[in-house]
Amino acid sequence: MKHIFLGLLAMISFSAVAQNNFKVPKYEKFKLKNGLTVYLMEQHEVPLINVSAVFDAGSIHDGERYGLASLTSDGLLFGTQKYTKPQIEELTDFVGASLSTYASKDNSGLTSSFAVKDQDKLFDIIQQVLLYPVFDVTEFNKHKQRTLLDLDQAKESPRSVIGNYFNTFVFKNFPYATPGGGIKSTVEKITADDAKAFYKSNYTTGKGAIAIVGDFKTADMKKRITGLFDGWKTAESRMIKRVAPDLTFDKSRVLLVNKDDARETTFLIGGKGVDYSSPDYVPIIVVNTILGGRFTSWLNDALRVNSGLTYGANSRFGRYKYAGTFAISTFTKNSTTVPAVDMALSVLDSLHKSGIDEKTLASAKAYVKGDFPPDYESAGALARLLTDMYVFNFDENYINTFQTKVDGLTTAQAKQIIADYFPKDKLQFIMVGKASEIRDQVKKYGEVTEKQIKAEGF
Repeated sequence: MKHIFLGLLAMISFSAVAQNNFKVPKYEKFKLKNGLTVYLMEQHEVPLINVSAVFDAGSIHDGERYGLASLTSDGLLFGTQKYTKPQIEELTDFVGASLSTYASKDNSGLTSSFAVKDQDKLFDIIQQVLLYPVFDVTEFNKHKQRTLLDLDQAKESPRSVIGNYFNTFVFKNFPYATPGGGIKSTVEKITADDAKAFYKSNYTTGKGAIAIVGDFKTADMKKRITGLFDGWKTAESRMIKRVAPDLTFDKSRVLLVNKDDARETTFLIGGKGVDYSSPDYVPIIVVNTILGGRFTSWLNDALRVNSGLTYGANSRFGRYKYAGTFAISTFTKNSTTVPAVDMALSVLDSLHKSGIDEKTLASAKAYVKGDFPPDYESAGALARLLTDMYVFNFDENYINTFQTKVDGLTTAQAKQIIADYFPKDKLQFIMVGKASEIRDQVKKYGEVTEKQIKAEGF
């Protein structure tokens, strides 16, 4: 019940953001002596505190040991110098708090939410988890075995793994191509000592940040955070220069992943997108809302509502620090694979040929503006926003000018956005299905490479 109560408080705490002119609330940013960046934002509507911490410890650093960043982030919660794993779980559950860790391609981090009255205990646990994890061998090995089972089970669900096939196919030799969750042969070899070494090398204060949002006084919280983290000594931050991957293609290609018992084909059609630094992301969102970003999108109307070829179709832009992708996604019966792919391509083609009229654009603008404030309706979301600003090197102007940019988009500008960012040829196709039933038919989309879903890796 405590979890439910705190969740309801978080949801209602930012009703004010539903206004059309939402701006990032005032915050303070500073650095500790050890280089750790700190964001503090007061929000007094409800007695909650939310924490988001991030480090340059994403799967981009896995090398050949796929899954290492993920297992390391999980391992932070397997016990510390002061608390065992069961104690961490019992203490947080008892007060209705949340505490979790994660790893993405670009970074790893920790998030937590708790009542103000419990802050002494939770900040103590958070400090322990970040500064003094022991990577308990027994707990680590148990978790690794569960991870291996999960990897086996994931391949039974094409929608769970098609993104990995897509990234491998599109990003080629760039680290974004590797599966963040790992593959069986690499996960099996990763030890608790490997995770501990990864932690020491990548969880560094010089390339880390922590955001605290909630019911507190900035001066008091500044003193608390300084006391907790200023003495943290980590390895020197590594400066790794990376060249953005070239996601241009000279021809259309098809990756056909055979699943012998598949009754339907799950597919992605896409190519190059945009990274987090793109100045055109806001108008891209508006245009993509029309193509495949909402239930009444052109793709969903065509493939679900009008033809019944699928239960849902969408398009999206996946953004990372150094690059991004565009993809149309859906699934259909084996027998209707080609009609569904053809229809998706036809809708994309109509976006280029017909463009967007004023009425359609106005509808998309209203939808995007209505959908935007709820993204930041909780203190937890604002805490993650602040650490995202750190990781991806943008500032509050992205948020503060969002709705102005939406309002300012014209049909002429939308046409240019479509031409610049929505690929229409030399597309990359990922299809997971029964190859014997669709192999010959899908050759018309491009050069076909075939894999077995039961084979190792992606």
